Amino acid sequence: MDSSAQTEGTLRDRAREFVERDWVTNSILGVIIFNAITLGLGTSDTVNAHAGGLLNVIDRVVLGIFVAELALKLFAYGLRFFTSAWNIFDLLVVSVGLLPDSQGLSALRGLRVVRALRLLSVVPQMRAVVQALLDALPGMGAVIVMISIVFYVFGVMATLMYGDAFDIWFGTLGRSLYSLFQIMTLESWSMGIVRPVMNVFPYAWAFFVPFIVITAFSVLNLFIGLLVNTMQSAVEAEAEAEFEKLRDLVKSETDVVDAHVMELHEEIKALRSEIAQLKGGGNG
Repeated sequence: MDSSAQTEGTLRDRAREFVERDWVTNSILGVIIFNAITLGLGTSDTVNAHAGGLLNVIDRVVLGIFVAELALKLFAYGLRFFTSAWNIFDLLVVSVGLLPDSQGLSALRGLRVVRALRLLSVVPQMRAVVQALLDALPGMGAVIVMISIVFYVFGVMATLMYGDAFDIWFGTLGRSLYSLFQIMTLESWSMGIVRPVMNVFPYAWAFFVPFIVITAFSVLNLFIGLLVNTMQSAVEAEAEAEFEKLRDLVKSETDVVDAHVMELHEEIKALRSEIAQLKGGGNG
């Protein structure tokens, strides 16, 4: 029984070593990119007409590769497989790809293309950006709450002031919020909404211009400032970590040199002692 457990452990170690090799990881990423391209080609009616069968074969082969990869990782890591968020993500996406190709579920199989997001976990710069976005979420939450309050206040005001004359834009609170969101994005806000309103209410600019200044400019700058500060903190933390690693490396190398110097010092003392004994014996 001990022998079988040892054999299983050896196989797990070999499997883990295999899946962690650079060429294996790069090959899987290449397959992911290739699959994303073929899925994109599959959206073309012309390509489907000429090579639809080939794309289906490629799709099945790629899916088989993904299943084999996950099965190997599950064997190699055991329950530790589920400690990685990317592994769980891959498992969910591949599981969706295994759903029956029926009318209602066939669209879900296209979610395999999101496996291309695994590239984010490979490139260090992308990892830093993703980490910065995640770190900025608490601050963004406060900004979102603030802009929601601003939207609600201006939405109620717009509904009460302009709802009767412009029902399609401000007839209800929901329509007002959507119209204000369009105005915030500066998409056809002037000729499309504000100027027609000003033809009926000449002083409507006093309502819309402050709203644009508050939302489109101030809040956007808040978002950008949060992201920049968070990314700068992430870069500084990464640089500090690299500096700590370098300092530990220098310290370890220095300790080794000091140990060698101490050994040489002890050897020199021993040689001096031997020389002194030899001199004392010759004089005697």
